[in-house]
Amino acid sequence: MERKLAAILCADVFGYSRLMGADEEATLRALTANRKLIDSEIDNHHGRFVNSAGDSVLAEFASVVEAVNCAVDIQTGLKAENASLPPERRMEFRIGVNLGDVMVEGEQIHGDGVNVAARVESLAEPGGIWISGIVHEQVRDKLALAYEDRGEQTVKNIARPVHVWRILLSGATPAPQRTQRVPPKYRRAGAASMVGLAIVIATIVVVQHLSFKPQTTHASIPPQAKPALPLPSIPSIAVLPFTNLSGDPKQEYFSDGISVQLINNLSRLSGLFVIARNSSFAYKGKAIKESEIGNELGVKYLLEGSVHKESDQVRIGVELVDAGSGTDEWTAQYDRPLKDIFAVQDEIVSKVVTTLGLIFKLDEMHLPRPGGIVRPTENLEAFDDLLRAAEIWSMGTKEHGREDAEKAAKWLEKAIALDPKYGQAYSFLGWLHMTASWNQWGDSRTNFEQAAELGQKALALDESDSDALSLLCQSDWMRGRFDEAVADGRRAVAINPNYANGYQALADTLIIYGDPVEAISAAQKALRLDPTGKDLHSMSIGFAYVEMGRYTDAIPILKQALTAFPNIMVTHLDLIQSYVELGRQEDAQAAAAELMRMSPQFTIASVPLVRGEARNKRAQDDWRKAGLK
Repeated sequence: MERKLAAILCADVFGYSRLMGADEEATLRALTANRKLIDSEIDNHHGRFVNSAGDSVLAEFASVVEAVNCAVDIQTGLKAENASLPPERRMEFRIGVNLGDVMVEGEQIHGDGVNVAARVESLAEPGGIWISGIVHEQVRDKLALAYEDRGEQTVKNIARPVHVWRILLSGATPAPQRTQRVPPKYRRAGAASMVGLAIVIATIVVVQHLSFKPQTTHASIPPQAKPALPLPSIPSIAVLPFTNLSGDPKQEYFSDGISVQLINNLSRLSGLFVIARNSSFAYKGKAIKESEIGNELGVKYLLEGSVHKESDQVRIGVELVDAGSGTDEWTAQYDRPLKDIFAVQDEIVSKVVTTLGLIFKLDEMHLPRPGGIVRPTENLEAFDDLLRAAEIWSMGTKEHGREDAEKAAKWLEKAIALDPKYGQAYSFLGWLHMTASWNQWGDSRTNFEQAAELGQKALALDESDSDALSLLCQSDWMRGRFDEAVADGRRAVAINPNYANGYQALADTLIIYGDPVEAISAAQKALRLDPTGKDLHSMSIGFAYVEMGRYTDAIPILKQALTAFPNIMVTHLDLIQSYVELGRQEDAQAAAAELMRMSPQFTIASVPLVRGEARNKRAQDDWRKAGLK
């Protein structure tokens, strides 16, 4: 197991049980707001959030100076949070910092280095910071802080006494060598965000399932602001990933799943503009102001929340926030049996609709009656299995391979066995088989046939299943049923006007059909609904340029797409064709060699045909000229 030296910061809430017993809702709101502040300070000091269990926080730093500075800034910020509250409602954290050797297991860290930090934290007073002796040795001459020697303390499960020091916050002054920065401002107290604390990830999906990591910037150099997207003419909203407050990181799949279900339900309302899951989840775990998110996504409202699942009960807290002002338009908390989870989702969607109807004219939104959402399944275990499959094959974590597909498929097959009428499970499983066919994982023909069959089953169970229609849109053109493919694609986005992946599938189908102009329009709609998916959706525009003979315009788009998504075969093929058509034979051969390295079993005969014999012949001749067979 990998080992490393790290500075570890542990924090927890003093008297958390008492606060929860007095007012659960207010305590959860305060905890979420405080976690957001803590998360921002960890990020500002170049730390990494490791995990959280209920009211506790664990973070690691490469620099012990930054860890201590972070602790001071956290307590300073929390003191300001508590200033206006009566003593009995103040949420005070205790913080401990240690420097030690830790074992690394995936994203987690273990060992005495962590245990000592936790024990030192338990010695601290509410609102205080205690540090181990080794931390004091490292920072005493580097930080302008006052310290009180508390001697050696015997602590639980640690063999030898630990020498500890208390930081006297009243005597703390900014360290002279510290990087100057302007900490971000966040909504406080009554307008507390429900986003919460999670591991920092920033990602973009590829065919629903890929990621992109932004460049790291130094705290003293603010990142360049992204241009604000114009607001749509109708109410616009993004559902941010709900925070897991269960105290168990293994429940993350459930809180993510609730967020995705709400996105899906809201997306079907033609009077709303709803950002795609991929772009919403790009902000997971990030301490970013609501106004910035609203500008970057081009939406007026954000739906934020938290989920606490325990046994057969679930608590869901939600806020509808005006992104521009940061004020709440509506907040609520639902404490229900887990079996009522779909009814809770229905209530949330209906309340969002009603609230926006008070701001906009309800009769202009073309919304269905409240309570009109169809329950996807009556079997909670099957629903849970689908969420677990989605966690494995999630949009916005990484590029997935065959092993991930097979693991997710097993969960979906289990869900279908539990509920043979679970349409969403059939369409999801169908997409996995279609992806396997495209990537030649196993028998491509068998995977393709299974994908088409599963899509038909899903559509038979629910004729409004947009995922199934988009899947059939793809399988139809691969069978040469081009008119049916276009019809399925158009029907998918008519049913779900906010379905970014549906517009993406329609764009690709229109290219196959031979209508690149309409394809570009569909790809642009996908891009507006999923702003962080620029490389993916622009890729379809590159395909359209190839179809239009605009090879010079297509090449930079295709190359950028391959930088982000190197394993998409059709992108390689279109790049090869563009090089050949421009007479760049050496580049074409190099691109063909890369394709063969990626897929040694590739043959031209395995590539599905497009509409029109002449178009197929020209592309195949170009590929042969590059050396493909």
